[in-house]
Amino acid sequence: MSINAIKEDEWVSDVSKRETIGRLLKYLLKYKKKIIIVLFIMIYCVAVSIVNPLFIESAIDDYITPGNFKGLIGLIAAALAVNIVWILLVKLRMHMMATVTNNAVKTIREEVFEHLQTLDFKYFDSRPTGKILSRVMSDVNSLNNVMSNLVLTLIPDSILLVGIVVIMLIKDWRLALFAMAGFPLLIVSITALENLCHKNWKNVRRKSSNVAAFIHEEIAGIRIVKSYSAEEETLETFDELLKEHKESFLKAVRINDLYNPFIEIGWAISSFAMYFAAIKIIGIDNLTIGTLIAFGSYIGLFWQPISSLGDFYNQLVTNIAAAERVFDVLDTAPEISDETGVTELPPIEGGVVFDNVTFAYEDKVKVLKDVSFAIKPGETIALVGPTGAGKTTIVNLISRFYDPEEGAVLIDGHDIKNVTIESLRQQMGIMTQDNFLFSGTIRDNIRYGKLDATDEEIENAAKIVNAHEFIMKLEKGYDTELAERGSGLSVGQRQLIAFARTIISDPKILILDEATSSIDTKNELMVQQGIAAILKGRTSFVIAHRLSTIRKADRIFVVDDGHIVEEGNHEQLMDAHGIYYNLSTAQAV
Repeated sequence: MSINAIKEDEWVSDVSKRETIGRLLKYLLKYKKKIIIVLFIMIYCVAVSIVNPLFIESAIDDYITPGNFKGLIGLIAAALAVNIVWILLVKLRMHMMATVTNNAVKTIREEVFEHLQTLDFKYFDSRPTGKILSRVMSDVNSLNNVMSNLVLTLIPDSILLVGIVVIMLIKDWRLALFAMAGFPLLIVSITALENLCHKNWKNVRRKSSNVAAFIHEEIAGIRIVKSYSAEEETLETFDELLKEHKESFLKAVRINDLYNPFIEIGWAISSFAMYFAAIKIIGIDNLTIGTLIAFGSYIGLFWQPISSLGDFYNQLVTNIAAAERVFDVLDTAPEISDETGVTELPPIEGGVVFDNVTFAYEDKVKVLKDVSFAIKPGETIALVGPTGAGKTTIVNLISRFYDPEEGAVLIDGHDIKNVTIESLRQQMGIMTQDNFLFSGTIRDNIRYGKLDATDEEIENAAKIVNAHEFIMKLEKGYDTELAERGSGLSVGQRQLIAFARTIISDPKILILDEATSSIDTKNELMVQQGIAAILKGRTSFVIAHRLSTIRKADRIFVVDDGHIVEEGNHEQLMDAHGIYYNLSTAQAV
């Protein structure tokens, strides 16, 4: 993949931040009991924050000034008791919210991963794996603090602000208004910076996704990089992506950093206005010392949650783009899915019909053009032809990895759009030239084809494809642990294990797409002998460039430019002296 393809911006649907926050809150509301407990704790904590300045006012005006030190000790004891409980409850609140938010993030990640498995090949064809991985991991991780602070910051600080305003208005409405003199400046600054911040943090997320996609691709293709000594060019490309990410991040941070100066200026204006009003307008003689000190505390308490809310808002703007990207995945509907009213596909015999099928990929260039054929149950059909002719597309349509634009695909008379995808694919076995092996034991990898398979069934499947012998020579036999993608085994050995995995599923329709291309001639002959018996009674589609491997097929379809241009068995096609004859004689030279 080129760097331009990696850097291509991912389109994410525009939704309101309010809607995104509402969706995040729904995940938190799954834990209502704990949230309710946390809310009660927060109400207590907010009440204590509001009452503390009143303790100071009372201590000065009611006890210190009159000299009532005995009463002052009682007041201090009461204040200490209230605040000790406050400290303990804050720790409990933090612990409970950490549990809730981590569970919510776990739920979101599970939903994203589960939904990804429902999406069709078109979704994955159009996106680098690294970008998808970025949404599942880093974007979801970014939601943790957002959801936590939705409860721990937004709610209590909002309540605290309202409570402080009410108390100040009750104490002295004139001082209260001057104490909030800097607030309009904050509103103006937030309004001016909001859209700019959000736009720039969305760009940071895209650049981060580009870096993740490039790293994943280069690690996956490290053998090619080293084979062509392309390390220097790869590093230059990586440096370019990192530079773009850094520049986008710094730009977003510079805009974010404009919030705090506005908050500090607003705080200073409010403090100055309040003390100026107390001295010059209301008159210092008309206020008690305790009241003036309490108002000074309330100004701090008023702007402190505003500062916290500003930090939260920065964090929200920073991470709301991550939430949008996560929800964009969840909102992507699979193009290939079970339609309303579909039924289970009953046990099949394997008859396959293509009825005037036309198909094109993303570029809209037709790969298949009005293709029709009928396959009897148990027939072995070979598909040959040049690369890009449409051979793999035919078997992909049978498996319903894609849907035809026109026409229909039928199995035993059932239009495959009218049956569940699961019941269709459970009766099919598919093997390609690049079969993926999972990390785990050889036994587990073979059992993946039939999750309830016994050890005996696993070994029998391996014996059929002549994999048993080399497996038993390994130190731990079937319990040998495989690294990622089966590294440590030869290409042919990996292919044989994948073949055993396909055979154990006992498919009614078997698809072999260049399945023996990575196996040497000796092993291929053994595999062909081993699967000869299992192909009997099954419908099989075999794609092979080595024509020697498909001579015994019941019928051979020569596919070219989206059409089946020749059809017949090996002898018939050789006698016809057409495309197949030319391909066969060319390989025989």
